[in-house]
Amino acid sequence: MLYHLLYPLHTHFSGLNVFRYITFRSIGSAVTAFLIMFLLGPSFIRWLKSQQIGQVVRDDGPQTHLSKQGVPTMGGMLMLAAIGSSTLLWADLTNGLVWVCLGITMFYGAIGSVDDWKKIKKNTSKGLSARGKFLLQVAGASLVGIYLFLHPVYDGNLSLPFFKSFHPDLGWWYIPFAVAVIVGASNAVNLTDGLDGLAAGPVMITGAVYAIFSYAAGNVIVSGYLQIPHVLGAGEVAVFCGTLVGACLGFLWFNAYPAQIFMGDVGSLALGGALGAVSIIIKQEFLLAIAGGVFVMETISVILQVGYFKLSKGKRIFLMAPFHHHFEKKGWAEPKVVIRFWIVSIILGLMALATLKLR
Repeated sequence: MLYHLLYPLHTHFSGLNVFRYITFRSIGSAVTAFLIMFLLGPSFIRWLKSQQIGQVVRDDGPQTHLSKQGVPTMGGMLMLAAIGSSTLLWADLTNGLVWVCLGITMFYGAIGSVDDWKKIKKNTSKGLSARGKFLLQVAGASLVGIYLFLHPVYDGNLSLPFFKSFHPDLGWWYIPFAVAVIVGASNAVNLTDGLDGLAAGPVMITGAVYAIFSYAAGNVIVSGYLQIPHVLGAGEVAVFCGTLVGACLGFLWFNAYPAQIFMGDVGSLALGGALGAVSIIIKQEFLLAIAGGVFVMETISVILQVGYFKLSKGKRIFLMAPFHHHFEKKGWAEPKVVIRFWIVSIILGLMALATLKLR
């Protein structure tokens, strides 16, 4: 909105020329999203308390988590408001890719909000059925995959980190592949959201990495030099990524240990879906396994735990899954687990950026 309102006036006020630059608007969107979270966070937390929208803690989880019972949840609603309003303020709204990012984020947020509300209403850790939630996620991701595949800019070719000339063509199979990436990313972030600040930190780091890749993919000169796929209009996705970074940073102000608020499924499903969609849009799908390696690790720990439990008839690989609970069971303090996972996420983010030159 600001881009459309103010940039046309640059012929009269030269200073407004800055609105043409994606880098400036990406920073602006991040700061705006942060300020919305920071300024509205206290009153939003008070409102959640007045409505008795509190966390429901599983009985079979770590005993230290029992103190989290009743802490305001569904903080992801404010995150969605910050992401949506900041994107609308700073992005070029004629860019269809921006609307794809916003659409899947809000749709997954709606799925999460229904799931959260059912848990709160029934005072149980079970909300939507796993099958119902999965089908809704697949439906939303399918729309994204079909839209992009039919878009003249896109095709079924994959881009692999470290390989500059190997681009296998999946054809129509690219649509189910895109669905798998988006749904997988959404559920991976959801699994990671188990400790104070654990999910928001890596999402913020991964979002920053993808902001850089989005800018590079949208610039024909930069993408050509770095030998990554050029996607017309992808530069505006960097503005959207900026909102993810700012919203997570603002949320961490209140979600840092001991948390005053949790994001709930409305936040974790939406943020994961957003990262998955961005990775598809800029043709850097496999990069998400590197930049978002913490989410991959958490997901694999659950798959291994469940699979081994069934095969061994009751034995476990980890003391508890997802992986972060394993360290809690070993006696690590919650802040130590979170900070060390952040450190790993930063290292993985740097490794993802290094793939720009290692091709």
